[in-house]
Amino acid sequence: MYKSFVRVLIIAIVLFSFDLRAKDSTNPIILGDDFHKERRDALREMMPKNSVAVFFANPVRNRSNDVSYIYHQDPNFYYLSGYKEPHAVLLVFKGDEKVEGTKVEDVIFVQEKNKEKEMWTGKRMGIEGAKEQLGFKAAFNGDQFKYIDIDFNKFDKILVDELPADVRNTKNPADLFDLIETFKTKSSYDVNSIAAMPKKTDKMYPIKEPKFDAQTLKKFMATLREVKTDKEIALIKKAVEISAIGQLEMMKAMHPNMSELEAQGVHEFIYKKYGAAHEGYPSIVGAGHNGCILHYEDNAEPMVGDSNLVLMDLGAEYHGYTADVTRTIPSNGKFTDEQRAIYDIVYLAQEAGIAEYTVGNSMYAPRRAAQKVINQGLYELGIISSVDARHNYLPHGTTHHIGLDVHDPGNYDKFAANMVVTMEPGIYIPEGSPCDEKWWGIAVRIEDDILVTKDGPVNLSYMAPRTSNDIEEAMKEESILNSFTLPTLDD
Repeated sequence: MYKSFVRVLIIAIVLFSFDLRAKDSTNPIILGDDFHKERRDALREMMPKNSVAVFFANPVRNRSNDVSYIYHQDPNFYYLSGYKEPHAVLLVFKGDEKVEGTKVEDVIFVQEKNKEKEMWTGKRMGIEGAKEQLGFKAAFNGDQFKYIDIDFNKFDKILVDELPADVRNTKNPADLFDLIETFKTKSSYDVNSIAAMPKKTDKMYPIKEPKFDAQTLKKFMATLREVKTDKEIALIKKAVEISAIGQLEMMKAMHPNMSELEAQGVHEFIYKKYGAAHEGYPSIVGAGHNGCILHYEDNAEPMVGDSNLVLMDLGAEYHGYTADVTRTIPSNGKFTDEQRAIYDIVYLAQEAGIAEYTVGNSMYAPRRAAQKVINQGLYELGIISSVDARHNYLPHGTTHHIGLDVHDPGNYDKFAANMVVTMEPGIYIPEGSPCDEKWWGIAVRIEDDILVTKDGPVNLSYMAPRTSNDIEEAMKEESILNSFTLPTLDD
């Protein structure tokens, strides 16, 4: 009873803090222009002499006919600029470059303001907004990219990732298609030169390094983005807290007659209630055997069933930064003996893995620690023949960065302070597995988001109950959603 009271008190405090910050949700520059400029400066410091880094906005993706998907900016582009609109290109120079008579360190080309189009699709920032809100000294409309004299041939290195694919030609002289074509022409871009090449063969026949370099740029961006700033950590914490509250509310609301889709809806309602406008990735709600499908996204079972486990892997996206939290719960509120046995092994494996999240430790150490616990547990249950037996009951890794992407880029070498990473061991026993049939269809994954600090790991998603006993206790609590009813609809 005391534990339940404390949990409710903590959640009330967290939710109240979200309400206090709701007024900030309309601020498009949530990180501040100084953040994005600092990130550009950090990239510039890493770049080789006489080089330029080129970044394109994400394409607009067609959903069907004349309907597009909700636009999502390329994470690297947003990270370096703060710009959220399509049809844009960013150039970051190693040193000062003269653009239209003024020496600048970077330049952005953006969508032109257009009152008629803004009436349909919303306000555009325009060049004045890019200067005033994002802090760019040099900002131009996209159609000026063709005519402004930027000599790409003078650079020894052009750092550019693979160009965006599936870009539609809208016949607009300033759309992304046109910006890419202009860049190709100005830089004499050759797609074949992007491929990885040896730097040299022998002393007699050295191979010149390619002018266009994608691999180095990926390395630079991975290095920058894998360690978070304090501002980023604050946003990730919000996303994780909202996601953890969603998991708890779903525990209280779960019942055997609920559909997977309804369970997904409960999570996503919580996200939007507390200011997370989007999900960080397609929501996964898999009941019974569906939990054995690692990236199950259909969420189409009409009922989760009376005695199934329900695996729920979902994450709120808060101002661009995403969480990634998974809980596996019994649909009727009570684990069977077999379900509890598997669940508790995964929990102990996760605990062993989290303990490895220390500064300087290998990022592969948590997976090894979890695997050892899982093998021992499966052996003791008779599911595998020995602790060294090869099996596919844990077919995935346990550790990845989160941030602007649910699988954020990183170098995956050693843990460093201010990394935010997942710990997600699991056991999946599909039907037909080489073990006693009583284990078939059991799928368990527990995933938490861990902040690495110099004082040790901090579990950011602690508000979502994690042990089998705590989950059962949470599922006894009343959900406010149970009083929400709809009139019966005709089939």
